[in-house]
Amino acid sequence: MDSTPTPANTLDQWLAEEAATRQRLDAGPGPGVASPAQIGGKNGLEMMQAMLRGELPYAPIARTLDFLLVEIDTGRAVFQGTPGPQHFNPMGTVHGGWFATLLDSALGCAVHTMMPPGRAYTTAELGVNLVKALTPKVARVRAEGRVIHCGRQLATAEARLVGPDGTLYAHATTTCLVFEIPASSRP
Repeated sequence: MDSTPTPANTLDQWLAEEAATRQRLDAGPGPGVASPAQIGGKNGLEMMQAMLRGELPYAPIARTLDFLLVEIDTGRAVFQGTPGPQHFNPMGTVHGGWFATLLDSALGCAVHTMMPPGRAYTTAELGVNLVKALTPKVARVRAEGRVIHCGRQLATAEARLVGPDGTLYAHATTTCLVFEIPASSRP
């Protein structure tokens, strides 16, 4: 008997993971920005794990564009999004900005997991390649970001946006500037 997951099984798994994540996030502080006191002394991975557990606010853009963080690990972040008509461009397909935002979130959060306490990053360059149109006929997509390199001043990462059947819709890369958070901004 073949145990290869079918797209339906994969989508069912994705939807179950999404429901569990939304339940944790809904029980937490909701969308917003964490205060310096909430994140003081935590490294980037600890902050992202706390966000995924619903202990810290999540980014308001996630609610606006209907996506959420579903997995986090050292050097890796996975976001799941629901493409809908509210994301359409005038041609009736999902706008490239939605692709880019979902991919940028996965890339940036993957880099964020590598930050020690007192260090942060900002995107310096984002390159996105759209390879297939996306419509709401695809119930969910996932953007998985992975760090390629993280140094004292620069970090690079790559990401792929795929459907539950493995179809590639886009891929992206980023270069981030890594810097010390000014002492006056710390808790």
